[in-house]
Amino acid sequence: MAIEPKKHEMPSQEPQVRAHNFNEVALGYTQEIALAEAQRCLNCKNRPCVQGCPVNIAIPDFIAKMKTGDFEGAYQVISQSSALPAVCGRVCPQESQCESKCTLGIKFEPVGIGRLERFVADWHNAHATEAPVKPASNGHKVAIVGAGPSGLTCAGDLARKGYQVSIFEALHTAGGVLVYGIPEFRLPKAIVAKEVEGLKALGVDVETNVVIGKTLTIDELFEDGYEAVFVGSGAGLPNFMNIPGEAYKGVYSANEFLTRSNLMKAYKDDPVTPIMKGGKVAVVGGGNVAMDAARTALRLGAEHVYIVYRRSMEELPARKEEVEHAIEEGIDFHLLQNPVEVLGYNNPDDPRDPKNGFVTGLKCIKMELGEPDAKGRRRPVPIPGSEFVLDVDTVVIAIGTSPNPLIKSTTKGLEVNAHGGIIVNESGLTSREGVYAGGDAVTGAATVISAMGAGKLAAKGIDEYLMHK
Repeated sequence: MAIEPKKHEMPSQEPQVRAHNFNEVALGYTQEIALAEAQRCLNCKNRPCVQGCPVNIAIPDFIAKMKTGDFEGAYQVISQSSALPAVCGRVCPQESQCESKCTLGIKFEPVGIGRLERFVADWHNAHATEAPVKPASNGHKVAIVGAGPSGLTCAGDLARKGYQVSIFEALHTAGGVLVYGIPEFRLPKAIVAKEVEGLKALGVDVETNVVIGKTLTIDELFEDGYEAVFVGSGAGLPNFMNIPGEAYKGVYSANEFLTRSNLMKAYKDDPVTPIMKGGKVAVVGGGNVAMDAARTALRLGAEHVYIVYRRSMEELPARKEEVEHAIEEGIDFHLLQNPVEVLGYNNPDDPRDPKNGFVTGLKCIKMELGEPDAKGRRRPVPIPGSEFVLDVDTVVIAIGTSPNPLIKSTTKGLEVNAHGGIIVNESGLTSREGVYAGGDAVTGAATVISAMGAGKLAAKGIDEYLMHK
């Protein structure tokens, strides 16, 4: 049978419809489409796709199960390596990981591995009736700091080995960036909750509203009988541009903007946590977070949304799919431009004026690409005299985040690098005995799947440490 050269399209909401709701954009493969896409897999002997997966899912094996209609068997293959298959099938950049290694991709489009993973996970969640079996206890206790992708993965791997695992999460809901950072239209929160419930069924204890470094310290966790600690506290400290006017009302970090909308449900008609709605919005940055913030602003009722990015479309770091969706929905890309000042309205004679301090515009300068920097990317250079003002009411800064310094400042002997990331060795061990770390707390903001890979690595390291202690 001839191989179809292109992967099957993902059914999705029409742009003019989805731009005004928070329902999931991609609708998922039907069973018929999934089976047809699975047939494109060549089942290569050298399995390059597995090498491209940060958690080493046995991709040809789960697709082989799909070809026979054994969707539950396919799920079991995936779940041996991944604690969050329904999440990864939606938000992982497969195009630069497993799919980029696909042998079929040499001549045709690669197999839609992520779309098949999503189908299998969704099928399992819709049809499975048996809860995971809690393993027998091995008598060891491990604490996990943070219920994000790395922490949930580390917890799941250790729980399956019989460890008594407790996750301590600072927010009121488990999931980390999966619940506060990624919008509902890309990752429904019910899916994250379902994955967390699966871990609880394995015996994982999840304690929310516990800020490690404030409520408890890592030293106190050891005093409470935990024999090892994994730090997966993420990178929740937003970066700013340090330009004039960033303190005006109406200027948000992307973290705050998305957290208010995603976690605190500020999009509701009568929200407990308010957010700026309507008007004209400028989102500064070109990554996935910038796309999420811009598309969220549109759904919150903005009449016009701009992406302001200092490089060209070719250098845009966001996933191609997210950029295409943003363009389809009407987001206006202002490329090769960079903000130099946030303009605002002030009335020093009347500080009670309700307009006092609000954003009235974003002053930008045009850029051109110069010589490559240390990473090989052409450095953006300002064009003198090219300043102009973008008429906006709200500015969202989405230029990255850094690890929060709280754990470092409250934990003796924990070494960090110049960017605040916790320093670890090849097994995820920090400079402190029994303390492991991974994910964004180590690397700074990165992908969900890379954080999961770090969680798996640390779980293996913790297991070897405690079994030989």
